[in-house]
Amino acid sequence: MARQLRAEQTRATIITAAADLFDRYGYESTSLSDIVEHAHVTKGALYFHFAAKEDLAQAVLEIQSETCRRLAQETDSRGHSSLEALMRLTFGLARQSVEDPVLRAGLRLATGGTRVRPPLQHPFTELLDIVTARLLGAVKEADLNPDIDVDGVAHSLVCFFVGTRIVGRSREPVTRQPRRTAEMWQILIRGLVPVTRRARYLSLAARLEREIAPV
Repeated sequence: MARQLRAEQTRATIITAAADLFDRYGYESTSLSDIVEHAHVTKGALYFHFAAKEDLAQAVLEIQSETCRRLAQETDSRGHSSLEALMRLTFGLARQSVEDPVLRAGLRLATGGTRVRPPLQHPFTELLDIVTARLLGAVKEADLNPDIDVDGVAHSLVCFFVGTRIVGRSREPVTRQPRRTAEMWQILIRGLVPVTRRARYLSLAARLEREIAPV
């Protein structure tokens, strides 16, 4: 049991080290030797868990997918409206991108052309499906204007959210993400939510930003 625990800890250490380097320097510019040095493990330990750098990238993408699905399930289980659940999901992902290099690396891999091996979906495809389902729910709950193009809004929202993180990565500290997520929602709410319900969701966006803003 102790040996298994040590192996799991070593694997997690290697993934975190690889993610940190992928995030900072990109997949192509990171070598396995760089990862070994950064993780403070032997080459044998790395090759015991991962046969190639591509396997490490896949592990990062799998963790990103698991985190996104877990956050989506958590927000769904709390009885929120569909729109609030979607807002909480995006703020949750923003928080994770501040705190976790694996999530940041997953974004860089997803935008850098790294191949995603089946059965794992591409992160943007998975996020688009989650967003679309919650937008459909929000329309049924009358929290969104009834005449919106759900597919178009879902695509635009994902592009907005992902694009904000990509631009921010090279222009400002990652701790700015909660503010940028709130700004995104302020724009979307004014364009999509009926006037009678806007105040509630604008207030929610401000509150969620305060909840996850770094101290």
